[in-house]
Amino acid sequence: MSQRLPRALRQQAEACAGLGSPFMARLCALLAAHLAPDSPLARRLFDWPGDLGPNGDSLPLRLAGALHALVLQGHAGLAAVYPPHEADDPALWQAVEAALTTEAAFIGAFIDSPPQTNEVRRAAALIAAGHWLAARYDLPLILSELGASAGLNLLWDRFALHSAAGRLGPGDPILTLTPEWRGSLPAPARIDVAERAGVDLNPIDLTDPAQRLRLRAYLWADQPHRLALTEAAIAAAPPCPLRADAIDWLHTRLAPRPGHLHLIWSTVAWQYIPADRQAQGRALIEAAGACASAAAPLAWLRYEADGQPPGAALTLRLWPGDLTLDLGRADFHGRWIDWRAG
Repeated sequence: MSQRLPRALRQQAEACAGLGSPFMARLCALLAAHLAPDSPLARRLFDWPGDLGPNGDSLPLRLAGALHALVLQGHAGLAAVYPPHEADDPALWQAVEAALTTEAAFIGAFIDSPPQTNEVRRAAALIAAGHWLAARYDLPLILSELGASAGLNLLWDRFALHSAAGRLGPGDPILTLTPEWRGSLPAPARIDVAERAGVDLNPIDLTDPAQRLRLRAYLWADQPHRLALTEAAIAAAPPCPLRADAIDWLHTRLAPRPGHLHLIWSTVAWQYIPADRQAQGRALIEAAGACASAAAPLAWLRYEADGQPPGAALTLRLWPGDLTLDLGRADFHGRWIDWRAG
């Protein structure tokens, strides 16, 4: 029996423990220890092509999300062993094993699409980068998000960031983010958003209860504070991202817009774009950068895994000039930001 899936599940268990979710750590560890290729669904999981781990297809997260979606729909067997209820490992595994059998069709359909957490706490880095950029350029912003999921973080300029280092954001924010902030905070600047849009291969339409369920399913069951922040962002009615291939969409977005700064970004989404399409997207952005000017600058911000601990890298490229800046690192769920930009 291949050990790729158990290895990916154990890796995810360690990541979840580090991200403050002991329940998810237990669940993934139990799946790693007990799951066997003894059913069509399990064999599909074991035979999944490519990288199963968090830097690839994130198959453990897809599976855990499917199980949580069942809980949120009132699946009695799973709900009884999920937070806020307590259950020992044998009881939890028994309920999960039963669900993998009786709900195989639902789980199989759910895992077809990549995870879409749309974690609003990641917007803390967007707020900081936005103020840094606004101070540098003093131009209205055009916002383009790749892998925008439900579009919640397209509203980052309406969120507030509060930390021991200071505060950024409007006086009447939709929600307030309180990450552990390391380093100095960019100076407050006037944020003027002229246009905001996002793209996703499978965007979440928040008016559809089934799709809203999918979004909530990727918020871990023992972290209700994440759900509260998400619901606050949903209540602000963010723009629904366009359903399209991100790289094809870039073709339509990259013409210079004099008098505006164009900010393109992704947060833990670039990895889900196939490598050949990543190369095409990079070439498109670089070509647009070559056409940028002081009157129409271009910024590309990536909040993405780079294989190095801790967390994800915050990397900013600016044109004209093709400057690459290390803004620091951030927790994958935005719990902390290590800000290094001057």
